[in-house]
Amino acid sequence: MSDSRTVDTDESGPRVRALFESAGHQVVRHDLLPNDETRVRARLADWLGAPDLEVIVVTGGTGLGSRDRSVEALRPLLEKEMPGFGELFRMLSFQEQVGTAAILSRATAGTAHGKVVFSLPGSRAAVELAMTRIILLEAGHALREARR
Repeated sequence: MSDSRTVDTDESGPRVRALFESAGHQVVRHDLLPNDETRVRARLADWLGAPDLEVIVVTGGTGLGSRDRSVEALRPLLEKEMPGFGELFRMLSFQEQVGTAAILSRATAGTAHGKVVFSLPGSRAAVELAMTRIILLEAGHALREARR
């Protein structure tokens, strides 16, 4: 989700894909949408209804800017939020990357329709941190819990 990236300049989406695939997972969908809450919510609703998807990762739109709307697009679709994801992500970001600027991130996660959804900042460093230190380690566990 970005107003400043194109398919050619987006590093975060391809990095999510590469990390999932290198961990042995299949990536079945990948898209780049502008920071448009309505379009992003519609795409997420579509993906939440897709039987071939289990984990959804959204990058971008988690800041405090007026155009940052990924959290607002996602939150109404969630059945349960996972506040611990955002808390842990911000703690790791504080420790390893951005210091006190970590408070500016609204990274979040939750479950809906037996799927797990993560919403991350759009920077490659944030994606790398979230994927390698949290998501790849816990997505399977969260998915099993969401389906119980």
